[in-house]
Amino acid sequence: MSAPFVREIAFDYGVMAEVAPGIRRLVAKNPGPFTYTGTGTYVIGRGEVAVVDAGPRDEAHVAALLEALRGERITHQLITHTHLDHSPAAALVKQATGAPTWAFAAHGEARAEEGVAVEEGGDFDFRPDRRVKDGEEIVGAGWRVRAIHTPGHTSNHLCFALEETGDLFTGDHVMGWSTTVVSPPDGDMAAYMASLEKLLAREDRVLWPTHGPPVRETKPFLAYLIRHREAREAAILSAIAEGHGAIPDMVASIYRDVDKRLHAAAARSVLAHLVKLAREGRVAREDAPGGGTLYRLP
Repeated sequence: MSAPFVREIAFDYGVMAEVAPGIRRLVAKNPGPFTYTGTGTYVIGRGEVAVVDAGPRDEAHVAALLEALRGERITHQLITHTHLDHSPAAALVKQATGAPTWAFAAHGEARAEEGVAVEEGGDFDFRPDRRVKDGEEIVGAGWRVRAIHTPGHTSNHLCFALEETGDLFTGDHVMGWSTTVVSPPDGDMAAYMASLEKLLAREDRVLWPTHGPPVRETKPFLAYLIRHREAREAAILSAIAEGHGAIPDMVASIYRDVDKRLHAAAARSVLAHLVKLAREGRVAREDAPGGGTLYRLP
């Protein structure tokens, strides 16, 4: 399958730009292998506005955001999820403006209720001022957003839809420049694939990821992401059949053409697939001699 990734993005750090009618974006200067060019903070509306994903705890980014919105009022902070590059700046924005936060839940809260301890790397200080349910409408001055619960990347992940215009803010659930990391235990591959199907059934016109450029061929791109995950599962099953029972061996085989610096993240994604496959009874786990886990076909 040829990947229909979109990687070209035009912006200047510290400068807020209008990217579509009623939508502005300011990119934080935190580029990296998982953030691409940096966290894109979106602003919806004019005058009384909503901020989507205020970003990392970066005072320069927050100062640029507040300066760009001088003379306007932030009435809502919408948080797609609580990784450290998305939600921590919301506390600084709230301190400066009083703007409350709207999110599904605290980091890992849904999995914690299931007795699952979530991974490090989340914004454990974040608590939403308003908890948002799947399908709930959030209304501001001249704009209306619908929240769509899309667990998978994290259990509390939301997308936010401007349904009147067909614009969907996808956080890290869908990124045009790359596939999404799904890392257990808070990340859940079965939930992620179901959430992709959920978006595929919608009629959104443009997807606006927090990292990278927008996706305009929405349905073909979402269909590709689903096929890609299905192909990855097939590759994992094939690797196990060839005798690669340990995750590092699977990664070395499946991702042989991928930069080795990304193999650790690939291993988390492989684990997420294996958790799903084990739950479905398509692979079995056993303890390896000397420790560790081996996987085999049942």
